[in-house]
Amino acid sequence: MGVVASISGEKSKDPSIQPLVDLVDRGMQAVNQLILSKAGSNVEMIPEVAHHLISSGGKRLRPMLTLALADMFGYRGDGHVTLAASVEFMHTATLLHDDVVDESDMRRGKLAARKLWGNQASVLVGDYLLGQAFKMMVDVGSLEALRILSEASAVIAEGEVMQLGAAHNIATDESRYMKVVEAKTAALFAAAAEVGPVISEAPDGMQQAARRYGMDLGLAFQLVDDALDYGGSADALGKQVGDDFREGKITLPVILSVQRGSDGDRAFWKRCLETHELEDGDLDHAIELIKRTDALTDTIERARGFGASALSALQPLPEGEIRDALAEAVEFCISRVY
Repeated sequence: MGVVASISGEKSKDPSIQPLVDLVDRGMQAVNQLILSKAGSNVEMIPEVAHHLISSGGKRLRPMLTLALADMFGYRGDGHVTLAASVEFMHTATLLHDDVVDESDMRRGKLAARKLWGNQASVLVGDYLLGQAFKMMVDVGSLEALRILSEASAVIAEGEVMQLGAAHNIATDESRYMKVVEAKTAALFAAAAEVGPVISEAPDGMQQAARRYGMDLGLAFQLVDDALDYGGSADALGKQVGDDFREGKITLPVILSVQRGSDGDRAFWKRCLETHELEDGDLDHAIELIKRTDALTDTIERARGFGASALSALQPLPEGEIRDALAEAVEFCISRVY
């Protein structure tokens, strides 16, 4: 059974991220060139591992936020390009680290770097990319932008540690899980959005509105991903449906289903996610349990709520095609669930 979702709950024209892509196209070309140049190293394994993940796809929404929100406030210079590349390096580093922590075999439809080069190389190349990210931040010369992104890096690391405590633990509650999502995913969205107005010297209120937009978009984005693993398609998800389940990840649909299910249901989740004793048909049963307990529907509703909050955060920002494109990006994020 599919699910069609929009923030209003009504199906309208299909929203697209393309308007945002088109508006920042020139800047993203420069970002991509900078990413390729900064991913190089005389140590042969570093560019091999980095390019494996960098070239594997992804919408690069986070750096697009940095570019768009700098352009919105009339920024002149190339600092936004450098910061956008820094943001993408931070994101790529976290993916390399996450795949090691989660023991993931696949990433964006390809073998995870750790499966090709090993866990040690994945962690160390991730560290190298973080180092390059901070070097680029320093090159921009904005102490405030450096503060925002460095704080985000620390928060992301805290989120990764928090996730360790929640991993394969069906007793994890919604509050704890949302703290992990805010730290691991939304913090970088928020920082990416905020630094554009910061280097443009926009008023403080505008900087905070951009940050709130990024934070709420990041929260919605993750909850949509959670829902897609049990109610979407491989094309929308960018990986195989059920990957979170097979890897034993505790996500919001699971948490809600565990809380609302019977003792027998909880025994099923414990076997699958804690002891990882999977049997044929378990994924189908998990999807049935999640739908029966309305866990999927409620996860989508929470995502819609954060999406609505992101749209509200845009209201104080200057009107125009950039704000319109940022709003449509929110709708696009929610519409991926169907």
